[in-house]
Amino acid sequence: MLKKALPVGVENFEDLIKSEYYYVDKTMFIKEMLDLKGKVNLFTRPRRFGKTLNLSMLRYFFEDTGDKLKNDQNKELFRGMKITEAGEKYTEQMGMYPVINLTLKSAKQEDFENAYYTMQVEIASEFDRHRSVIETGKEKLTQKEYEQYIRIADEEADEKQVRGSLKLFSRCMYKITGKNTVVLIDEYDVPLENAYFRGFYEKMVTFIRSLFESGLKTNDYLQFAVITGCLRISRESIFTGLNHLKIISILNLQYSEHFGFTESEVLQMMQYYGARSRFSTMKEWYNGYTFGDTQVYNPWSVINYMSDLNAKLDVFPRPYWINTSSNDIIKDLIVRADRETKSQIETLLKGDTLDIQVHEEVTYGDMHSNNENLWNFLYFTGYLTKEGEYFKESTIFLKARIPNIEVKTIYQSTILNWMKGNIKKENFHDLYRALEDGNEGKMRDILNGQLFQTISFFDSAENFYHGFLTGILSQSENYLVKFNRESGDGRSDITVKSPSLRGRSFVLELKVSDSVDNLEVDAERALQQIYDRNYMEELKTEGYRKIDCYGISFYRKDCEVRFGNGRK
Repeated sequence: MLKKALPVGVENFEDLIKSEYYYVDKTMFIKEMLDLKGKVNLFTRPRRFGKTLNLSMLRYFFEDTGDKLKNDQNKELFRGMKITEAGEKYTEQMGMYPVINLTLKSAKQEDFENAYYTMQVEIASEFDRHRSVIETGKEKLTQKEYEQYIRIADEEADEKQVRGSLKLFSRCMYKITGKNTVVLIDEYDVPLENAYFRGFYEKMVTFIRSLFESGLKTNDYLQFAVITGCLRISRESIFTGLNHLKIISILNLQYSEHFGFTESEVLQMMQYYGARSRFSTMKEWYNGYTFGDTQVYNPWSVINYMSDLNAKLDVFPRPYWINTSSNDIIKDLIVRADRETKSQIETLLKGDTLDIQVHEEVTYGDMHSNNENLWNFLYFTGYLTKEGEYFKESTIFLKARIPNIEVKTIYQSTILNWMKGNIKKENFHDLYRALEDGNEGKMRDILNGQLFQTISFFDSAENFYHGFLTGILSQSENYLVKFNRESGDGRSDITVKSPSLRGRSFVLELKVSDSVDNLEVDAERALQQIYDRNYMEELKTEGYRKIDCYGISFYRKDCEVRFGNGRK
């Protein structure tokens, strides 16, 4: 039997259902929304956790397109879904309202002018999508309303008119259809995050604030609104005066299972595709998030890994999320880290927890005012999750940890890239001279100094130290460095050689000690292994005659070096 295709990157609900992709039914999100009756609802979830698809689902459920045939086709999309079994109280809401559905994710641009233009185009597209309704009922509008609507649809409106576009749309639709408008805004904070990092934050805040005020605060023709993003940005008064704003973050018990996949949903998917045997790997890599009191998997990564498993059952998992989520916050964290922050990052990478005080109302400008704000950013954007929580002096504290292997690899790869960048700025002439002179004490002191400045992750210690040392040695213009990842007779960890066969060459073997007391013994063992396994032979065969050997051992921020020549 031919299996359904997996919806990798499919975010349009109609396309997903009509093209018969595999769909994890999240339609009970609609029931919960109608039951809780929020007027303006802000959902904050990490990137790629189903926000866009859920908003698309809301559009096709609630939208009155003005065309009976199209409305019937939209209703057909929900045939057999859980919401159709919830009762007439909910199904009678299908096709009832005008809907304006905006995504602001394309506003990630290099300057305000380009970012504003992409949002203007997005708004114009939605106005144009409803043009037939306006043309059919334009006699119910004033001439000014009609002309202004058309200017916005044709991308000819000025910024002041675009700022008031949501309110204008709702008023025009009410006059023509007699129905209030549903406003859906996806990724509202993408323009703000981008503007913060690119230096035009205040301009963007002013525009977003005006757009929201007209559409959500002073709009008498609003049925309800759903806004999504990663963070709650409120101190800049983007949501000023919105007394009916309901904020649903990853801390809330409500709606906790509608963004991300539950374990039963993942198991059902893996069973369908015959990949149940790989469940433990799926769980280690992509589970671990706690929304409210519900454990959820990263849906983007689950679908991508499931797609790869469907092609080859023994395929290795990969960090799919790293290429889709903005990692600027992680990069900024690493670059700015002081000694205390580096220690806290190492604590997380070891699998331990940090106690952080929860601040839901944060701003990008506050990110570096203190470490608590920074850890909150990482928590709400999906780079940390909660293992537990407690109250202290009427304040919520979380025990936060890294959710899973996938996210840990993001930290590790970012740290390694940062280390490489820092290493390139250093002058290691003293290290190369010590290497050539057989000065093991000088080498130890220089390497210890570098280790003290780095952020290390000890559960992957061997690869970390190999990468650390190779990165340093590769800075020399006089030597070629070869890093042998495979172990076995005849292959040392690292070889360093002059391009000329008459020049110097070195064999380095690394060991990771289990305590600081074993550093000296392990460095001696590493050196002896070079001789016992004849690691110099490869260089001798190439024609090198000046070969020196080093055994180096590491334990956390300490190392030991032992020197020997190739004649032993």
